[in-house]
Amino acid sequence: MTKFTYTDQKDTRSGFGAGLLELGRTNPEVVALCADLVGSLKMQDFIDEFPERFFQVGIAEANMMGVAAGLTIGGKIPFTGTFANFSTGRVYDQIRQSIAYSGKNVKICASHAGLTLGEDGATHQILEDIGLMKMLPHMTVINPCDYNQTKAATIAIAEYKGPVYLRFGRPKVPVFTPADQKFEIGKALKMIEGNDVTIFATGHLVWEAIEAEAVLAKEGISVEVINIHTIKPLDVQAIIESAKKTGCVVTAEEHQMNGGLGDSVAQTLALNLPTPLEMVAVNDSFGESGTPEQLMKKYGIDAENIVKAVKRVMKRK
Repeated sequence: MTKFTYTDQKDTRSGFGAGLLELGRTNPEVVALCADLVGSLKMQDFIDEFPERFFQVGIAEANMMGVAAGLTIGGKIPFTGTFANFSTGRVYDQIRQSIAYSGKNVKICASHAGLTLGEDGATHQILEDIGLMKMLPHMTVINPCDYNQTKAATIAIAEYKGPVYLRFGRPKVPVFTPADQKFEIGKALKMIEGNDVTIFATGHLVWEAIEAEAVLAKEGISVEVINIHTIKPLDVQAIIESAKKTGCVVTAEEHQMNGGLGDSVAQTLALNLPTPLEMVAVNDSFGESGTPEQLMKKYGIDAENIVKAVKRVMKRK
């Protein structure tokens, strides 16, 4: 049985910065834009090596999306960088009209997503961004789980033709996936094999799901943990196959219950294989100021709450 451990913790935004730097060295068409948050987006190394391929637009996120869309017409591959709140909610019209509608090859890279932004509070802790972006036609939505997977995803989306929303976070979290991994868009990753229940997790909640599995294993419950790093396009086959095997499902995400991974999995199962399901997510609420750990516990999106959801759903098999 697979057991995951870690010796280091890093923020996923640093994985983005490392991936962007590698792309700068390997793909001359990659350019970067930022809305006055270079340090937060970990873009400085790219800027130091490729100053002529960086555009600081200032606190003008809507303009950044328009400029990025224009750059694609000349064959460039623009990576935009700002907080997830400003990457989606503040500029939704520009993304819809200038990027998604015409399928522009813009990579919208969004840091500080979810509750784990922490002390900055509710105004910055966007929990609706996955829903906003997955509803847009032509948009790919990716939410990696750790530093290594974020770096690999950043590199992979440069080769993908079309608009992408790449979501990552602020806090340091366990690094538990391989450094040499190849990221495959739209392909779920089975982290742990199990037979009694499936946990479909995304982003920071993948590690929480792994911790929950360890607790449940001690109680004799066999848990399958699957990393859904790509919300759209969703790996429908992987979801159906696992649900058919285990007979009940839990989804886990750092996002609103409405519009996130849970909604996508529920729709898939309702159309193909009706299955008992529980969702671990923020339940129709804004966040507040606090440490990431405090907020995850209060809003019910930590390993402890995943364990509780597993026990609830298993009673419905």
